[in-house]
Amino acid sequence: QVQLVESGGGLVQAGGSLRLSCVVSGRTVSSMVMSWFRQAPGKDREFVGWIIGSSGTYYADSMKGRFAISNDNAKNTVYLQMNTLKPEDTAVYYCTTGGIWGQGTQVTVSS
Repeated sequence: QVQLVESGGGLVQAGGSLRLSCVVSGRTVSSMVMSWFRQAPGKDREFVGWIIGSSGTYYADSMKGRFAISNDNAKNTVYLQMNTLKPEDTAVYYCTTGGIWGQGTQVTVSS
């Protein structure tokens, strides 16, 4: 059974960067479509982007140029690199695949 565990969230100032990790167990990351979503307080869950295989990626328009998804097959981990963070990026970030979700990791961006 696939399990996902996110980490790497925290408090960062606007303009800063964070890298989130999603450790996958039960299947190899290169065999799946791995997606990232986020949910801000009082808002619906929002699509961030996905990766398929080792290099195929797709992002929501608002994330393009600032966010990047990658994976490390040796560590069976998917990453979300977030740069030039804005206060509106504050949310709980989740990785997901095949209807399975991690517990999320909180990102807070201060102005």
